[in-house]
Amino acid sequence: MENEFLQTEEAIVAMLKTVYDPEIPVNVYDLGLIYRVAVDDERNVQIDMTLTAPNCPAADFIIEDVRMKVESVEGVGHVDINLVFEPEWDREMMTEEAKLELGFL
Repeated sequence: MENEFLQTEEAIVAMLKTVYDPEIPVNVYDLGLIYRVAVDDERNVQIDMTLTAPNCPAADFIIEDVRMKVESVEGVGHVDINLVFEPEWDREMMTEEAKLELGFL
């Protein structure tokens, strides 16, 4: 059972890595915008995420893209996305790959 949950979580992360902010050529996961992914016993998913800025013009697009793609993962039930701004996002939350891609290294 735990192996199935790990596979589901890995599939969710893989799907999150296909979601991009239209203005930044790095996926939301590597940007550090995903703070938490939780899967319950019924395979419902709760995601805490943020944006690079509270007034991000692509916010609705990004959130809906996350929802649709995670819902497309086999076995996933309902997806609930919580948009949070604490802790505030900063560049240090990005993966090394994202920093390299954006020229910060």
